[in-house]
Amino acid sequence: MANLKEVRTRINSVNSTMQITSAMKMVSASKLRKSQSTILALRPYASKLQEIMQHLSTSLQTSANGVYAKIHKENPEDEKILLIPVASNKGLCGVFNVTVLRETLRVLNEDYKIQYEKGNVDILCISKKIEETLRFRKYRVAGNENELLDKLSYENTIAFAERLMKDFVDEKYDRIVFIYNQFKNAGTQILVKEQFLPIVSENKVEEETNPAEETEYIFQPSKDEILNTLTPNTLKLQIYKILLDSFTSEHGARMVSMTKATDNAGELLKELNLSYNKARQGAITNEIIEIVGGANAL
Repeated sequence: MANLKEVRTRINSVNSTMQITSAMKMVSASKLRKSQSTILALRPYASKLQEIMQHLSTSLQTSANGVYAKIHKENPEDEKILLIPVASNKGLCGVFNVTVLRETLRVLNEDYKIQYEKGNVDILCISKKIEETLRFRKYRVAGNENELLDKLSYENTIAFAERLMKDFVDEKYDRIVFIYNQFKNAGTQILVKEQFLPIVSENKVEEETNPAEETEYIFQPSKDEILNTLTPNTLKLQIYKILLDSFTSEHGARMVSMTKATDNAGELLKELNLSYNKARQGAITNEIIEIVGGANAL
């Protein structure tokens, strides 16, 4: 009977776990539907604005509060870099956090190894999980903006975006880079390493492709006046898109992960119920044999 009690305890435990994972799956599915519609509607607009900025930057290198400025370091190893990994404040989302962490470590140990060893790389985390792991591994973490993920909205990202632009214009950093998961669908996220500042020119983006026909823009009022207003707003929107991409990817990954966990719990529950029924049937059979044996002895 002790064996039966053990199996019954495990059944209750798996049942409780399955209820939790099922609830988490439904919550993530609800959040995914909302954020997915937002990112799919936002992406074409943000992409077109970025395309315009990149095109203009081919001929304009000093305008829009200096965000087009090139890096003028004689030695690239002296560049001051701000690296911003974006992931999740929570776990239970499969490899979502792990992929960003691995890429962050690769960038620190390969792409920016010399700069990091010279103390020229600051890490600003937008993820409690990434921050905890980096601090545990003794990496220098300059700070975090984890609260942006708790109440994600365009309004809440404005101050953060303005601070990044100010740091770049004030030459605190020569390069600002984001690492995040870009949403493709509920089951697929694309790991992206994206340079936020300085703005990459169209020529650099298409350096391995045939040059596109030059686009002519008519500016009214002046080009500088329009760009000084348009560019900061475009950069703010880009940051919001990055965070929203990551947020949507997180809930897609969590929904898939919790679906698999619920399915696995269901399979385990079937096996445990079968084991329980077999053990109970064996115990009843033994009791019947004992009763029959006792009757025969009389």
